[in-house]
Amino acid sequence: MKNMTLTNIAQACGGRLICPGEPPAAEAAGVVIDSRKAGKDFLFIATKGERVDGHRFIPEVFAGGALGVVCERLPEQPAGPCILVEDSFEALKRIGEFYRRQLSVKVVGITGSVGKTSTKEFVASVLSQKYRVHKTLGNYNNEIGVPLTVLSMPEDTEVAVLEMGINHFGEMHNLSRIARPDICIMTNIGQCHLEFLGSREGILKAKSEIFDFMGEDGAVCVNGDDDMLSTIKEVKGKPPVTFGLSSSCRIYAADIAGRGLLGSEAVIHDREAGINFNAKIPLPGGHMVYNALAATAAGRLLGLTPEEISKGIAAVEGVSGRSHIIELADKVVIDDCYNANPVSMEAALDLLLQADGRTVAVLGDMFELGKEEAKLHERVGGYAVEKGVDCLICTGKLSRHMYEGALKAAEAVEKPADGIHYFPDRESLLEGLAALLLPGDAILVKASHGMGFEKVVEQLT
Repeated sequence: MKNMTLTNIAQACGGRLICPGEPPAAEAAGVVIDSRKAGKDFLFIATKGERVDGHRFIPEVFAGGALGVVCERLPEQPAGPCILVEDSFEALKRIGEFYRRQLSVKVVGITGSVGKTSTKEFVASVLSQKYRVHKTLGNYNNEIGVPLTVLSMPEDTEVAVLEMGINHFGEMHNLSRIARPDICIMTNIGQCHLEFLGSREGILKAKSEIFDFMGEDGAVCVNGDDDMLSTIKEVKGKPPVTFGLSSSCRIYAADIAGRGLLGSEAVIHDREAGINFNAKIPLPGGHMVYNALAATAAGRLLGLTPEEISKGIAAVEGVSGRSHIIELADKVVIDDCYNANPVSMEAALDLLLQADGRTVAVLGDMFELGKEEAKLHERVGGYAVEKGVDCLICTGKLSRHMYEGALKAAEAVEKPADGIHYFPDRESLLEGLAALLLPGDAILVKASHGMGFEKVVEQLT
């Protein structure tokens, strides 16, 4: 890793390097917080979690040939160089920031309330048609995940695509300081994290901290159809690149043709350049068109041709837990269980209704919605009934409100309520789910990550 010697690392994180004799001049081969991944010449950052204290494994990583260790307290007899710090997590951020500044890499930072991960996949697929791309893996999008993603970046990376997620003020400022994005993409401003950010205005303010460490020559891409993002008229003296379905956006889609669960097709226009091209969007759901448009905006800013962008969009693959279509012998499962908020719930229900056959929505609690949580759950239940979902299965304490909202909506339109069901928790759902399903069903599984609905997908598949 370029310039990642123990001396430089200690200076970067404000730590005290303790080692017998002269510190080794070698550069770290990698940086990890998981001792099981600490190979020869790696730097291990010992962190204390809720269940495991990484300091316990310092002897093991030295035995495995680690170059050094960052720690908050020294082992009794350290077998190698240690960098003593006050806070290992803070050191991780500063080390990630240092390494980012060693590489001449373009960084695309992606934030928003909904669609960050799928947008990241589209952007990475498009940009990989021309560049060596490094992208966020899994859900590594917070103050731990972003520096780890940066630190796992190969030296020959040309473009890094980083997903950046927050739920408190100040966190995006810290992530921007680490990532130092050249292009900032904002997908939308929804109603997630209201518990901590208070309002959609608060969400916009918090997520706009992504601009704090963007370079002076940087560019911002925003969803021009989003009422909150459309209020951003200028960032660091430059107007944002807008994308959306409206032809007033610079990058917009027209002639959209849905192909059900097989995705959609559209003609994408770059109004400023006066060009357009056909795009096959392989993932289902109208929101995927926005992801393709965001990727087009990034591609145009980084010099890709329409042909390269179209090829990259067509090559996108689904991510487990994110509108992932699983075809079984007699059923289709839409695995969208990674996370949920009212906007993404409604989008997922719209996707479900594109399926052939009977539609079943297995929905669970949405967390971090603040004072409006009951009302927002009730709204989702009503939306499912109004849109015509055949079977709605609500699960969890908060989803009692979803269930009640569905019953009210059914009563209002004089629709039978025998297709609306409620389970108090995931365990009772797993026991009773099979009895509610039929051959040929299309089944949506969606809830906030803390509900553990991946267990539901496992049972179904």
